[in-house]
Amino acid sequence: MVTRIASRLDVHVHPFHSRDLDDVLAIEQESFSEPWTRGMFEAELLGNPFARFLGAFCHGEMPPAKRLLGYICYWVVFDELRLMNLAVRPDHRRQGIASHLVRHAVEEGIAHGTTRALLEVRAGNRLAQKLYQTLGFQQYGRRRAYYTNPNEDAILMQLQLAENLQP
Repeated sequence: MVTRIASRLDVHVHPFHSRDLDDVLAIEQESFSEPWTRGMFEAELLGNPFARFLGAFCHGEMPPAKRLLGYICYWVVFDELRLMNLAVRPDHRRQGIASHLVRHAVEEGIAHGTTRALLEVRAGNRLAQKLYQTLGFQQYGRRRAYYTNPNEDAILMQLQLAENLQP
């Protein structure tokens, strides 16, 4: 599926593969204080039957190393969709790419019979919390001292999929 997003780029959302890992790792390193390692991504890609990965790719005029704009890792586990990891290249944030990826993940989850989506987000990451709230997620709990570097609580959020994803 090709979608024109706020940045006026034609973005293609489709599964990413191990050949895309170098680009994924570059975005991961720029995005998180505790980034996933290559081994963690490979374990999910190759060894976790519940794991799914989507990338937002821009084709055309961009150099190959910049074509992956963002990605999402999520699990489809029976009736639950678990958003595990989401990141967008810093120079393409706040242009609708992250919400586009979440929507695609939710649509796939619904197609596989999930009834709710769950995630954890750093208590200090207000922009991510706002993104998820805009999409209809609501806070349902908190995990004390869940994250390190820096030490921080996790906000637990959920979306009941029967209520549909917000536009």
